[in-house]
Amino acid sequence: MSRSSIYLLLAIVGAIVPWVFFAGFFAEHGLAGQFVPALFVNGAAGGFTADLLTSSLVFWIFLFAESRRVGVGRPWLYVAINLVIGLSCALPLFLWARERTTE
Repeated sequence: MSRSSIYLLLAIVGAIVPWVFFAGFFAEHGLAGQFVPALFVNGAAGGFTADLLTSSLVFWIFLFAESRRVGVGRPWLYVAINLVIGLSCALPLFLWARERTTE
């Protein structure tokens, strides 16, 4: 299996797995107002949230520099995917696009 295939597979897994958890949360609490407070409900959740926010910021900085360097188009698309689906999908999807561009 090629590296680009592995990245694409991980992007698909990274899109599905978080939403399995989100769907359960939204089914129990609804869409309005409960999600953001739950991200910081305790120290463990707050630590994971801070880690994810920091990692996303680092990814965005890398994303714009690297997409310019290797010619991967539409870097804002990966930012949107990061915000709507998650870093677990956006990062491997960008790496897949980067591999395809540089092959």
